[in-house]
Amino acid sequence: MPFILLLRAIALLILAVSSVHAQKIEAGKEQKALTPDLKPGDYVWQPEVSPAGPVAVIVSLAEQTMYVYRNGVRIGRSTVSSGKDGHKTPTGVFTILEKNVTHHSSAYHEASMPYQERLTWGGVAIHAGNLPGYPESHGCIHVPMDFAKKLYEVTDKGTTVLVTDAKAAAPRANQPGLLFSADKLGGGASPAVSPPTVPAPSSDGFAWKPEAAPEGPVSILYSSADKRAYVYRDGVEIGRANASSEEAGRSYGNHLYTALASTTPSGDHPWNALDGLDGPSAPDALELRGRLGIPEEFIAHTREIIRPGTTLVITDKPVDQTTQSGRSFSVLDAGEQ
Repeated sequence: MPFILLLRAIALLILAVSSVHAQKIEAGKEQKALTPDLKPGDYVWQPEVSPAGPVAVIVSLAEQTMYVYRNGVRIGRSTVSSGKDGHKTPTGVFTILEKNVTHHSSAYHEASMPYQERLTWGGVAIHAGNLPGYPESHGCIHVPMDFAKKLYEVTDKGTTVLVTDAKAAAPRANQPGLLFSADKLGGGASPAVSPPTVPAPSSDGFAWKPEAAPEGPVSILYSSADKRAYVYRDGVEIGRANASSEEAGRSYGNHLYTALASTTPSGDHPWNALDGLDGPSAPDALELRGRLGIPEEFIAHTREIIRPGTTLVITDKPVDQTTQSGRSFSVLDAGEQ
């Protein structure tokens, strides 16, 4: 065999071996619910403990673990492998943009990405993959094949996914939904000190165009940097309103909530706070509405479209290419773009 052909044959063999290694997919091994430490490829799955309701996913990069909650109750836990050095998985708040059982990567030699659930249009997704016990992906979140199938069955487009560098904590009951409740002070409750009366913003600070996206998952965002509330449906902005209070620009940190399936006597959905973001404790939602001075018309419109699984984000970040781009909705760490 001529030397040049031999070199080509060796190169093709190396490429084939590398491709097989890159596409290695862990089948996974299910463990008992109370197993304290999961080994790479292990997972726990108990959908029967919460049979229905909106799903939220927390991925702790520090723990290399994924937690799955349905209607505020944990139904799953799995080891993961996230992005390696140079390809770090972005942290922040995401919604599942699309789902594909048999997706193949266009960037990495058509590598198989079974049960793909896309988080960004730039290529970050959850899918079945290799789990060596440490971060080794090109930015995606690898889970065991068996777990990927189960997760795929309970999620939808629009499902909230929180990716954090911190250790994950269980969701806690909260009432940020009072910001969008039927009563000004939330179901008739009265705070110890009444919130100040503030003027409504000028008409040019209010917009409501639900026809821009008639259907799809709803995300609500309040940015203290912008002093403005935004509403997105299917990733498209359908409403915004300025906050008129002097306290509107105050730092609140970054907080994420999801609406549950049940309702309060006033007809509002209770919410769960998903821990893992930075900043001070979640603001007192009972008083937040009065402090911000958001127009009543905007509150009423927003309340009408809140459904189980609706995402509410309170952030100190401005709404720009880092937080809202195209059809994707996320609040990413500064410098990720």
